[in-house]
Amino acid sequence: MAKLDDARMIAELSIPGTHDAAARFDLTQGLAKCQNLTIADQLAAGVRYFDLRCRHVQDAFLMYHGGVDQNQTFDEVLATMFAFLDAHPHETIIASVKEEATPAQDTRSFEATFDAYVAQAPERWTLAPSPPRLGDVRGTLVLLRRFDATALPLGIDATQWADNATFTISDADAHLRIEDNYVVTDNDLKWTAITSLLGEAAAGDPSTWMLTYTSGYQLINELPNITLVSDDINARFDDFLTANPHAHLGTLAMDFVTAARVRAIIATNTP
Repeated sequence: MAKLDDARMIAELSIPGTHDAAARFDLTQGLAKCQNLTIADQLAAGVRYFDLRCRHVQDAFLMYHGGVDQNQTFDEVLATMFAFLDAHPHETIIASVKEEATPAQDTRSFEATFDAYVAQAPERWTLAPSPPRLGDVRGTLVLLRRFDATALPLGIDATQWADNATFTISDADAHLRIEDNYVVTDNDLKWTAITSLLGEAAAGDPSTWMLTYTSGYQLINELPNITLVSDDINARFDDFLTANPHAHLGTLAMDFVTAARVRAIIATNTP
């Protein structure tokens, strides 16, 4: 991002991201693991959008995917991100924060605990309700909020996130188009949903923030299997990037991201 003009809107950029960014552990193969790379490795590769799923336990956040503990705390994730921004102050990180699993032994709301994290280092966060210009948010975490809040504004409001759909969230502050068809019965249908939103991103209004989730699962014996989707979709997406080296892609949340795929996405941005 250091080479990109300060005036560029986040929504104008092709931004590589990770779905369930902290999910590196499984109970059963294919059930919960979504990434091979650690958060630090994702940052080093060029990932700048992070889908963070937090279970609220004893007034703190633990990283979970569904009911599976990912053996990492939100404090550890933030420490990794803050260290990266200290070393690379011209970058920015988009943090999508969502409550996951069942809360346990809490004395306050999810919002109150999030506020406590922000209060530890408020200068690290951008909590404005609109997708920003890059020059206004370098060196900070931009919040995309997927949890209810009463004290507003608190980041870009994505609480109206639809389930298993392609949809629009629009208010006075932000206009988002999102593809998150994650229950996959046929990979061809999933690929059509992905390429449909990528087509909108290539041709659309740069003030509309396009977020494409290439992630999903198929069911095997009534259990979700992530790799049945990711192995196929990632191969198709690599071919798409080769064939469309200059397309505006919007923000992409991917399973099992690789450094090579991230580089191909970043290359679609021109300084």
